[in-house]
Amino acid sequence: MQDIRIAAAQFEHKNGDKEYNLSRIHELTRQAVEREAQIVSFHECCISAYSFVQPFSKEQLLDLAEPVPDGPSVQQLMEISREFSTPLLAGLVERDGNDVYNTYVCVDGDKLIARFRKLHAFVNPLISSGSEYCVFEICGTKCGILICYDNNLVENVRITALMGADVIFMPHVTGCLPSVMPGRGVVDPQLWQNRHSDPVPLRMEFNGPKGRDWLMRWLPARAYDNGVYAIFTNPIGMDDGEVRNGNSMILDPYGEVIAECTELDDDVVVAQCTAEKLTGASGRRYIRARRPDLYGKLVEPSDEAPVTAPGWRLRTSEDE
Repeated sequence: MQDIRIAAAQFEHKNGDKEYNLSRIHELTRQAVEREAQIVSFHECCISAYSFVQPFSKEQLLDLAEPVPDGPSVQQLMEISREFSTPLLAGLVERDGNDVYNTYVCVDGDKLIARFRKLHAFVNPLISSGSEYCVFEICGTKCGILICYDNNLVENVRITALMGADVIFMPHVTGCLPSVMPGRGVVDPQLWQNRHSDPVPLRMEFNGPKGRDWLMRWLPARAYDNGVYAIFTNPIGMDDGEVRNGNSMILDPYGEVIAECTELDDDVVVAQCTAEKLTGASGRRYIRARRPDLYGKLVEPSDEAPVTAPGWRLRTSEDE
C-alpha cells in the first residue's frame, strides 16, 4: 500500500431526499479535499437514507432504488468526484431488475471502481443480501468494503483481509438503538435539538454505552485482529425519529483511533494511513500463524438456515 490520506465523514441525512443528501456529500467532500484527503467516504445508504425503509412495500423500495452505475445518484456522485478529483465512497438502495440491494459504491471520476452489496441485509425482508466479497485497488491501496452488520461477523472481516485488503471501509447506520444490551438504548431527541445551547448531556449519551463505548467493544478488535485500517462512517442526528451518534472514525492496524469526528453536527476528519504500520501490526502475524487444517468446523453446513436479526425490533407496515 502507498501512504494515503483518507477521510471519514458524518452528516444528518434526510429520508428519501437524495438531492439534499448529495449536497451534503458535495460540501463535506470539499472540506475533506481542503484538508488534503485523497479518498472520502460516507455512511451506509447516505444518498437515500436507511432506517425509514423498514415498513416499505416492494413497490416503494423499487421506486426509491436506482440502477448502478447508470442511475442519477451515482452519476451525480461521479460529478462530485470529477469536480474534486477525488475518489468517493457512498451508499444507496440499488435496483437490479426486480431485486433490491443495500449497496455501497466507490467511484473515481467517470469510473465505477467497486460495487458491494450488503451480505447481511435485514432492515426490510424485501431487500436481498449480496453474495460476494469486494476487494479493489484505488490510489495504490488495496481496499475492501463491509456494510454495518457485515462487520459483526468476524469471518467477513478476516476473509476481506485474506483477500488482500489493507483498508476496509465500514459504513454504518448504528448507535443509540433500542437494544436489550445493558446500558444501551435510544437518546431523547430533545437533547439533539438542544445540542448547541446545552451540549454536555448529549455528549454524555453519545460517548457512553449507547454510542461510542459500544463501538469500542468491537470496532478496534476488527482492525487489530486483522492488521488493517478500519474506516468507520456513521450518520449523526435524526434518523427516522431516532438519534444517531456519529463518531465516524479511522482506526489504524493496532486498533488505535487516529482520527474521529467530535462535532455534534455534520463533520469530516482526515487521517494519514501509512504502509509502515501494516508491517508491524500484530494482526499480520496472527494471520501468518493460522492453522486452516484445524478450521473445518467453521465451514460445516448448519442444520438451520442463516438468520440475520438485529438486537432490536424492526418496524413493519403493520406498525404504520
